Amino acid sequence: MTIKQLIETTQPLQVIGNPDGTVTGIEIDSRRIQPGNAFVAVRGTQTDGHQFIPKALELGATCIVCETLPEALQDGVTYVQYADTETAVGPLATHFFGDPTLHMKLIGVTGTNGKTTIATLLYKMFRQFGYKVGLCSTVCNYIDDEPIPTECTTPDPITLNRLLGRMADEGCNYAFMEVSSHAVVQQRIGGLTFAGGLFTNLTRDHLDYHKTFEAYRDAKKGFFDMLPKGSFAIINADDRNGQFMVQNTKAEVKTYAQRTSADFKARILEESFEGMDLLIGGHEVFVQFVGRFNVSNLLAVYGTAVMLGHNPEEVLVALSTLKPVNGRFESIRSPQGVTAIVDYAHTPDALVNVLTTINEVLQKRGQCWTVCGAGGNRDKGKRPLMAQEAVRNSDRVIITSDNPRFEDPQAIIDDMLAGLNAEERRTVLTIVDRREAIRTACTLAQPGDVILVAGKGHEDYQIIQGVKHHFDDHEVVRECFGIS
Repeated sequence: MTIKQLIETTQPLQVIGNPDGTVTGIEIDSRRIQPGNAFVAVRGTQTDGHQFIPKALELGATCIVCETLPEALQDGVTYVQYADTETAVGPLATHFFGDPTLHMKLIGVTGTNGKTTIATLLYKMFRQFGYKVGLCSTVCNYIDDEPIPTECTTPDPITLNRLLGRMADEGCNYAFMEVSSHAVVQQRIGGLTFAGGLFTNLTRDHLDYHKTFEAYRDAKKGFFDMLPKGSFAIINADDRNGQFMVQNTKAEVKTYAQRTSADFKARILEESFEGMDLLIGGHEVFVQFVGRFNVSNLLAVYGTAVMLGHNPEEVLVALSTLKPVNGRFESIRSPQGVTAIVDYAHTPDALVNVLTTINEVLQKRGQCWTVCGAGGNRDKGKRPLMAQEAVRNSDRVIITSDNPRFEDPQAIIDDMLAGLNAEERRTVLTIVDRREAIRTACTLAQPGDVILVAGKGHEDYQIIQGVKHHFDDHEVVRECFGIS
């Protein structure tokens, strides 16, 4: 592709050099530059890509996309200047990788909780229907059945478009993607065409980045603002922010709910830790999921499949065969009759959802234990709230480490304890070592009790003082229970 072709869908301020030169690739990470590549200098939240222009040139970049031109321009290099490269990089990447979302239907899922479950279940369902399908997820990306490791919920625009381009090239009919608030604000999804978007719910999260709840909410709304005419938006009508999300959307709006009137409705007929009998669209179906929050997730999946043209009864049959996503309300039972639930719940609202479900199923026939912590170098304001909800909704609580990252683990625990009064603190155990905290809960719990191990879910690592160690809650629980 020539530079002229690369930039033809955008409006640069100026081009200095040969616009007919060829680009062999496009990168925003100077370390990945290969000879003949275009390097896009983006002013990020941590570093300014402009300072890496010399490194990119050293590695053979022949095109520099930037906001501020270097003082000295190198011969044989073409410079393309934009007012805002963060906005330009998405459309540039989309165009370079062949506009992949014009060749398949891309569905985005946004909200605080439920994104991974919904996107993954849609991916599994549509593969059952016989399609080739792609997935962009917090847990793992997939091109049909090929796993592609992931490091964040929504990748940077070049990594994302490269992935989507491979999906399109390999014949994927659909792709389901989690859309984070960071991705919207940082223009990572710029240039993509979505066939549909889903809103799950909105509670406090990522305020270390967005600063205010309103800014976080507006970032989510920005996704629906960009949906094109002819697409659809499905929102959770039980969440008060649902209608706000679609105030300015061009998409066709549909709703799902348990408590209010909606296009897609469900109610629980019966539930246990093995699953639920649901009534959806006048039909009874048994699903291998537990909890009202999962009813909402399944309704979102059901509504999306119907909007994509599938028969409701066919969709319900598929729903009945699906299983929980790794680290999302996964149940492990000991030979002695103690049940452990491993869940990714790492916000106050998610913790309440999981604990409410456990207590509804338990019905006081056993005690509810909660082992939880809070991540380091993240929103400190939610730490005391996490402790409050754990104590309020559990019989016994052990506060421990999550991913301390670069913070002192004990300091994080102290921040959580600050949300409790003196009497509540006396009822809580604090054990910094997460393995020991889980082992303690498994040792003290009695037959019929349930232990919630919250916060890490699918993650198989723990970061302590910046060093990544292998740590898997599932493995620790099974070891404590004496099962393989």
